[in-house]
Amino acid sequence: MTVTFTTPARAATGARRGTRAESRRTDGTAVRVLVVDDEASLAELLSLALRYEGWTVRSAGDGATALRAAREFRPDVVLLDVMLPDVDGLSLLGSLRRELPGVPVLFLTAKDAVEDRIAGLTAGGDDHVTKPFSVEEVVARLRGLIRRSDAVQARSGSLLTVGDLTLDEDSHEVTRGGVSIHLTATEFELLRYLMRNPRRVLSKAQILDRVWSYDFGGQANVVELYISYLRRKIDAGRSPMIHTRRGAGYLLKPGE
Repeated sequence: MTVTFTTPARAATGARRGTRAESRRTDGTAVRVLVVDDEASLAELLSLALRYEGWTVRSAGDGATALRAAREFRPDVVLLDVMLPDVDGLSLLGSLRRELPGVPVLFLTAKDAVEDRIAGLTAGGDDHVTKPFSVEEVVARLRGLIRRSDAVQARSGSLLTVGDLTLDEDSHEVTRGGVSIHLTATEFELLRYLMRNPRRVLSKAQILDRVWSYDFGGQANVVELYISYLRRKIDAGRSPMIHTRRGAGYLLKPGE
């Protein structure tokens, strides 16, 4: 599995936001996530995506390393692959539970049979995601586990607002001037990236790295295509918000 995922700067200067749906520990520090997967490229992809959410991440490629990391890192939630080179993930869960009683665990599994899901839940897992999966789904499921954890305090609200355009990161609802706008998953992710960086010119390369989590081999025209889709839905019949800076990229700012 060959994937790339470059994390952009988290700054969103100028955006008016509700309190982020990102959670912090009760001591005010960032949530800690332990990623356990022996596929290095996948572990790196997940780690970068989770750091983009503002979380602190440690990764491990086998059970022994994961157990040491759990003792030292004391994660608030664990993302655990069922198939590891030295130990079965279900067995490792028991050891993790002894070190960290009650820590939420999200299983990654290549098996989608009902009995496999039941086995994971019976072993003490809190949820599971079947490969192949979207990074967005993993993040959403981890957020849910974190919100239910006693170790953290979840902050309410998840709104991004630029001008009369509003995006809810939890419900995936988008409105402009109070009118609901339906977006596909990719259009939503592209708009979210633009809204997290209002008035900032984003290059095609930056957008590709953030929105598409694999290498397009230079096919940056996919960015142009999806920008055109967004314009039809966001700007149609309204003051334009999405602008092109020739030779530089795209930016989003309030309509005039």
